[in-house]
Amino acid sequence: MSASPNGKGGNSGGGTMTPLLLAVLVMVSAVAVVQAKQHNRNLTSRLDTMRQESERLQLEWAQLQLEQATLAQHGRVDELARSQFGMVDPLDYQIVGGPAAPAAPAAPAAEKPR
Repeated sequence: MSASPNGKGGNSGGGTMTPLLLAVLVMVSAVAVVQAKQHNRNLTSRLDTMRQESERLQLEWAQLQLEQATLAQHGRVDELARSQFGMVDPLDYQIVGGPAAPAAPAAPAAEKPR
């Protein structure tokens, strides 16, 4: 049997080291929990911001589609074509001055029977 200087058996410094180590681990764990919660709050806040931005963009997209449909209505386009460009309905279909069209190929000469 080995005798210790204080008269007790076993580890001399082990009795105070274990609780100190556990206290440090508990503190590290508590700091990690606080950091994880803060990170979670930041991500939740960012998610809410992104959702609001998504809703705003969807609303803007719907408004732009409505505006496009309004601007492309046939009656409006017809009125603009008549007023701004002086376009009218054709009475007869005519070819009016354009690049000279290539002449139609001549019919092949009839072959003589042999």
